[in-house]
Amino acid sequence: MIAWTIYISFIGVLVLMLLPRRFSGAARVIALLTALVGFAFALEGAMHYRPGSGLQTVTTKDWIPSLGIRFDLAVDGISLTLLLLTGIAAVVGILFSWNIKNREKEFFAFYLVLIGGVYGVFLSFDLFLLFVFYEIAIIPKYFLISIWGSTNKEYGAMKLALYSFVGSAMVLLGMVAAYIVAGAHTFNLVELAQYQFPVSFQKWAFPLVFVGFAILAGLWPFHTWAPTGHVAAPTAASMLLAGVVMKLGAYGALRVAMTLFPAGLAAWQHLIALLAVIGIVYGATVALVQRDFKFVIGYSSVSHMGFVLLGLMTLTQVGMSGAVLQMFSHGIIAGLLFAVVGRMVYDRTHTRELAVLQGMNLHRLLPYAAFTFVVAGMASMGLPGFSGFVAELQVLIGAWHSFPAYALLAGLGIVIGVAYTLRVIQKAFFGDHPVSPSPSAHPLEAISIPERLGAAILMATTVLIGLYPRLLLDLIIPSFNAPWMQALVKGGRA
Repeated sequence: MIAWTIYISFIGVLVLMLLPRRFSGAARVIALLTALVGFAFALEGAMHYRPGSGLQTVTTKDWIPSLGIRFDLAVDGISLTLLLLTGIAAVVGILFSWNIKNREKEFFAFYLVLIGGVYGVFLSFDLFLLFVFYEIAIIPKYFLISIWGSTNKEYGAMKLALYSFVGSAMVLLGMVAAYIVAGAHTFNLVELAQYQFPVSFQKWAFPLVFVGFAILAGLWPFHTWAPTGHVAAPTAASMLLAGVVMKLGAYGALRVAMTLFPAGLAAWQHLIALLAVIGIVYGATVALVQRDFKFVIGYSSVSHMGFVLLGLMTLTQVGMSGAVLQMFSHGIIAGLLFAVVGRMVYDRTHTRELAVLQGMNLHRLLPYAAFTFVVAGMASMGLPGFSGFVAELQVLIGAWHSFPAYALLAGLGIVIGVAYTLRVIQKAFFGDHPVSPSPSAHPLEAISIPERLGAAILMATTVLIGLYPRLLLDLIIPSFNAPWMQALVKGGRA
């Protein structure tokens, strides 16, 4: 039934496109019901999955037999973790888009196409099928930003699309090369992972595929699309970009590049770890000096995604499982941060300038927004009791085992993260330097019930995983023990 996460998303798109224009106001209800059903299928799959049972086939059918391409869907603990993240992000994003009035049908149709593509990537174990879903997930981003975005939305959409398609071209080239070198018989990921690719081939194929995916994950110095795209995107699109789309890049880097080319991974491990650490410190430092509220969160996403990539490069069970947990954690926390900044604050005050917000006393005008952001900020800082603490701790432990100096630099990034988070909380919500004329003279729209519900779901999720991380770690950790992933775990070493 978990394959229905994909099917139901595209059925929802079809229903929206057939919806008469006079009933377009019902589009948000249809989208929400579709997202809820999709999440229910993901949750049902997670509840019935037996940890340690390995890769479970969902469906497999011939698609293009002459090329060895099959419609192969399968799931393990890593996939399930990200499916759950996608389901939560999909539901909450719609709740924070309840105010959309312009072309609702098209907005929610593009939204569900993106969600269906993301589900497809996390379930695909045929490389060609994975690439198809990967492209399906990329295309709607351009339209969501260019039509419903703000602040240089055309530039932000085009920059994101260009970076994405360059990365996709690199990935496609690497996949086709691996298919040909392996005998041109199959695109099945598990079968290709068991093929011994020549070391000389792996040394150039690995960086090609890894960087192609990691561009979407915000790897420094290929990260510049991320802050621009986040700022230009409407709230739901920002939540999805940070929450699940950036995870597509990290997932592809792990599932494809690292799994197929372990010897190439061993050759490039330290350089990529260094780039990840630079991203952690650079993103945090730039966030510290931003004047635009949304740019702070955009650069913080670059910093936190650096922990994902660093954890993957440790090649230790604790580090890599921490990286997958960080994918989930950051998806929840970043979604919450962008929801507050984009919907609760910007849509009401029509400004993101911290100097202006500082004079509004938003903790009095929007107390629920202030409370939510403080909670999200504590989670983002990695305080105990939140999911980010467990994930980042595991990454740091893994990094200490593999490259202690990088672990210390990553720790510096956490300290800077505390500084920029406290700075933006103080300036945006608890400032006491009124400007003239005071924007607070005009009453602000109250936080709506859908927004309160969406924020509560995200806050409860990060606390639940922070207090009981075994809910996900019991799924994630055994996945790295699968026989077909042993070459990855050994990092290409005998």
